[in-house]
Amino acid sequence: MTLHPPGFWWRPPGLAAALLAPVGAAIGALTLRRMTQRGEEVPIPVLCIGNPTVGGAGKTPTALWYLDRLTSTGGRPFALLRGHGGAVSAPLRVDLARDDADAVGDEALLLARHAPTVVAGGDRAGGARLAVAAGATHLVMDDGFQNPSLAKDASLLVVDAMVGIGNGAVLPAGPLRAPLAPQISRADAVLLVGEGAAGDAVARIAERLGRTVLRAMLAPSPEAVAALRGRRLHAFAGIGRPQKFFATLEREGLDLIARTAFPDHHRFRRGDIEALARTAARDGATLVTTAKDMARLGTAELKDVQAAIAVLPVSLVPQEPAALDALLRRAEARAQARQAGC
Repeated sequence: MTLHPPGFWWRPPGLAAALLAPVGAAIGALTLRRMTQRGEEVPIPVLCIGNPTVGGAGKTPTALWYLDRLTSTGGRPFALLRGHGGAVSAPLRVDLARDDADAVGDEALLLARHAPTVVAGGDRAGGARLAVAAGATHLVMDDGFQNPSLAKDASLLVVDAMVGIGNGAVLPAGPLRAPLAPQISRADAVLLVGEGAAGDAVARIAERLGRTVLRAMLAPSPEAVAALRGRRLHAFAGIGRPQKFFATLEREGLDLIARTAFPDHHRFRRGDIEALARTAARDGATLVTTAKDMARLGTAELKDVQAAIAVLPVSLVPQEPAALDALLRRAEARAQARQAGC
């Protein structure tokens, strides 16, 4: 079951956060202790794209940027992820012709359209071994920063600049997976996606800790925007922050007449889509959703409805692509040094 994150996570600390703070302190301490464990090493560079909070921040578009970059220069990068929302547990090579979001999760399907191979499953070390055996030149991890089972050669923490770290508290008192500063200290750089004072506050902490701060935006596909222009739109999304998707449509000057938000990784059922379709038909509107949500509509139950729903893909546009490239080179150099020291 998917749930909306509580509203108090994104407001200044109040009574609810204070009451839950002792639980958050225990969870944060446990997470930080786990992060100090030594992970299994593999003989190829491992670049981890993580975030310090739960919920969407832009990890998958960032992983896609690296996958495209590596593939375009002759590499054979494999994507590695847990497969959140899917049933897979043991490492599995994702097959777009066979697997749907119920099996491997929505991010795995998106990544599989860019990486030669995607490995999904909770056993990240086992997934890394599988990728190495299959001829991977690099591993790009979508999430897993707090998971200690696999050694990383470089880590990038992605933060949604509009909301930052919310109230700054650790789960369940707030959205942080562990206290922020120790997390940043274990990363190589912080990538702020979008703009906002909340992100600027995170940047100042990262800079005080001596970490590189990078910036990027998420840009919608111009072709998709052009195809939607002139239509009345009913947007729906089940991502970390559906409001970001709705704001993107409005920023492009599209005629957004209705919006429906679902919880992150919502598992759509036929009743959900039929209700949306009835409302859209009554209003003379076209349904439009995100690429992640469209991936979850590819199940056997819903595949026939996809053609009637428009999708607005987004891609990462870094402010300084060379700085993201430099992080990749750092991962490669560390992997090479690690192998030389074996």
